[in-house]
Amino acid sequence: MAAKEPYNESVWSKYYGPNLGYIQEKYEQFVKDPSSVENNYRELFTVYGPPPLAPDAEPAPQPIVSGDAVWLRKAVKASKLIANIRIYGHLAANIDPLERDHNPMIKWLNHETYELTREDLMALPASLIWENVPDNIQTAWDAVHRMRQAYTQTIAYEFGHVHDEQELRWLNSQAESVNSPAPLNTAERKELLSRLIQVEQFETFLHKTFVGQKRFSLEGNDALVPMLDEIVRAAAHEGAEHILMGMAHRGRLNVLAHILGKPYDIIFSEFHHSPNKELFPSEGSMGINYGWTGDVKYHLGADRAVREGETVRTRLTLANNPSHLEFVNPVVEGFARAAQEERGTTGLPKLDTNKAIAVLMHGDAAFPGEGIVAETLNIGKLDGYTNGGTIHIIVNNRIGFTTESEDSRSTHYASDLAKGYEIPIVHVNADDPEACVAAVRLASAYRNKYKKDFVIDLIGYRRHGHNEMDDPETTQPIVYGKVRNHPTVHRIYAERLRQEKVVTDEDVKQMNADAESILQQAYDNMKEGKHKSADSKTSVPVKTEDSPSKSTAVSLGALQQINRELLSVPDGFTVYPKLQRILQRRKDALNDGEKVDWALAESLAFASIIRDGTPIRLSGQDAQRGTFAHRHLVLHDSETGELFSPLHQISDAKASFGVYNSPLSEASVLGFEYGYNVFAPETFVIWEAQYGDFANAGQVIIDQFISAGRAKWTQRSNLVMLLPHGYEGQGPEHSSGRLERYLQLSAEENWTVANLTSASQYFHLLRRQASLCGKAEARPLVIMAPKSLIRNPRSTSAGTELASGHFQAVLPEPLLGQNPAEVKRLVVCSGKVAIDLQAELEAATAKGKEWSWLHILRLEQLYPFPEQELAAYLSTFRSLEEIVWVQEEPKNMGSWSFTEPRLRAIAPENTKVKYIGRPERSSPASGYADVHTYEQRRIVTEALKLNSQVQTAVPSS
Repeated sequence: MAAKEPYNESVWSKYYGPNLGYIQEKYEQFVKDPSSVENNYRELFTVYGPPPLAPDAEPAPQPIVSGDAVWLRKAVKASKLIANIRIYGHLAANIDPLERDHNPMIKWLNHETYELTREDLMALPASLIWENVPDNIQTAWDAVHRMRQAYTQTIAYEFGHVHDEQELRWLNSQAESVNSPAPLNTAERKELLSRLIQVEQFETFLHKTFVGQKRFSLEGNDALVPMLDEIVRAAAHEGAEHILMGMAHRGRLNVLAHILGKPYDIIFSEFHHSPNKELFPSEGSMGINYGWTGDVKYHLGADRAVREGETVRTRLTLANNPSHLEFVNPVVEGFARAAQEERGTTGLPKLDTNKAIAVLMHGDAAFPGEGIVAETLNIGKLDGYTNGGTIHIIVNNRIGFTTESEDSRSTHYASDLAKGYEIPIVHVNADDPEACVAAVRLASAYRNKYKKDFVIDLIGYRRHGHNEMDDPETTQPIVYGKVRNHPTVHRIYAERLRQEKVVTDEDVKQMNADAESILQQAYDNMKEGKHKSADSKTSVPVKTEDSPSKSTAVSLGALQQINRELLSVPDGFTVYPKLQRILQRRKDALNDGEKVDWALAESLAFASIIRDGTPIRLSGQDAQRGTFAHRHLVLHDSETGELFSPLHQISDAKASFGVYNSPLSEASVLGFEYGYNVFAPETFVIWEAQYGDFANAGQVIIDQFISAGRAKWTQRSNLVMLLPHGYEGQGPEHSSGRLERYLQLSAEENWTVANLTSASQYFHLLRRQASLCGKAEARPLVIMAPKSLIRNPRSTSAGTELASGHFQAVLPEPLLGQNPAEVKRLVVCSGKVAIDLQAELEAATAKGKEWSWLHILRLEQLYPFPEQELAAYLSTFRSLEEIVWVQEEPKNMGSWSFTEPRLRAIAPENTKVKYIGRPERSSPASGYADVHTYEQRRIVTEALKLNSQVQTAVPSS
């Protein structure tokens, strides 16, 4: 289709007499059904609007409508027609290259529907029904057809769901203007054609050179590449330092080559060195022979720096992404927020949304189908997560693998999900590259002006099957019959430019020859070994002894100063009286004979970390107060509602502190925090689940990114996950943090998994983890955080324990171990059950029970497994007969399956290794309090041999 042009009366000068009557008849057909007229007439009417009346025809006199009820009604109907063209024009637009929808919905766009005639509309002034009407539009008839021209071409607009009146008025004015976005000039049009040729030639070269290998071709949506070119240009022009992109596999290689600048020869090398495609079709990558796990080439990301003019330097980053399609979305959003924040001063980070822009490319089946999309859209405007708007492009080929749109969504468009978030939507025909560029220019202008998301629905097709080994005609024979006969976009556009005398046949031939020559030369270089080698990335396990100094102590004087500042509030700030009494209990916690509880130990750790110059970001559901009303890092003035964080007034703080209550979402928030941490590795990033097993909803992020990102992509993260865990009789959904899942994923020193029992251990572990920020040794930390232990006196610590020492992977029970040579039973456990055992020990000791035969060791760190520390203790137990693993969780959950082989490997000869805990279960915990209490009591008494006649039957509930 031709580009929009201003109304030009001279175009009709060659039509007169019968010819003018004929063209007027054609126009009437076009108004009723655009598909009923030939393409040349359709383009003529679309661009130039209605033909004029015959020269000798007198225009109908414009009536005075102010007091004429009939004309007032006509004016109202005409206004309604204009409004409905704005709202429903997209339903009649030419936005599908294959024209699969033969029945455009044009009822609400025709004047006959409103009982209006052409004469009626000619008699009404355009200004009466169109506010800010262009000067060259005089009558309502002209206005209606100019509006149809604006809203029913190869670019279509959906703005009716945007409720902000100012934004809606701006969006409509952009759609209705012939000069905004500015049309492409001649040089830009030639460059656009050249780019489309490069895109197509790249895919064609791969197809014929690497027969049968997967590449997930972009063909049918080729315009995506010049659209991204335009985003890069616009963002760089606005001074953006970073453009962060995420996409699934379709078209990824083309984007890597042409947007990220990955050399052709390296891409060819990755195909050339793939494993045997008969066994592993293209599921290999160059890294597989270099000691790392690696990932397939169409999952890998890259980055590149570009310059705009002489001063602006913009870095492009395409995030690595597994086959879980849309789960990269929140990761990229986290990238962008991290790139926009300045964290080097106290208080909240300083946010500048102009510094970076996020661009997400979605699949048309995945956008409405994957819940992570809705979760990510939802965080877009929230205080802790907004990044000034994301440009979303749905790379819409109207099919998901083999599933048609009508079977993959319940909505009219793939983009309809965005309406619920009031995100403007533009649909654009992928066969009109100029319209595609115009859509991007509009999106960029909107994002720049309003700092909000924008969606472009790029409607194309898929030229091959889901992958290039797949035959699509078995499931879509009609569609692929059309595809076979449909010219590629570069040919369509080249023909258009030839007709408009922008290029010649020789120009097009030369562009094709140049693109093919570059590809062939790169392939020849690869074959001859002249190409640049792909990076030989390695994922070396990080051993504990490689970590920085284990000293994480903070002087008692410094801690006391911090504590005073944590309890200080600004003048005039009124703390809720009940909370004030709770906080004041912390006043003397660091004095001799007093104890520091879990929440205070955490606050002291955070304050000392930002004093060391490491910024902190903490998020989660109710993270500011804490799910268990223990944290209170953000105070609310009980009279004004004003907010205040004590951590924003710590003296000598050299970094920011931000704590954000997240939406009721795990996957998007966890992905966001992971992305933030990867992009800003010097930041101490923490995510807290409301309850540990709520992390189930973020399992894809855990499996594909957090646990495996280092192995697959050499991507380092220092993210902390706090997962409340412990059996207190609260039922199956509020007991287990699913510790077993994290232990099952533990390998290659990929992270640390801990289950702690004291405030001082938590303090030291947080400080140790923070000390790794930005270092090669960084790795995620999974903590089975406590619930009841938060307020249990046995988990508190003396201030001196924070002022000295370090985190200990193994803790001996302080009530035992005086005579190690006499120990016959060694109980090894982790987490809250150790405190339950201690409580029973105290009670039995008070009754005269003797324990020389018993010792208890707490595994505070489960992975990496502290084999050396355990072995050192075992060497002192010369009379040992049995090692008993004790846990609260069912036998098939918790740590038993992980620890059993490791305990057996270090157990002295002839020493039995046994299990005490709940039997195997399909559900993590009982929902009945009496059953829970009985089972918990049985575990403790059996572990301590308090009753040799322990019943094995569970009482009836």
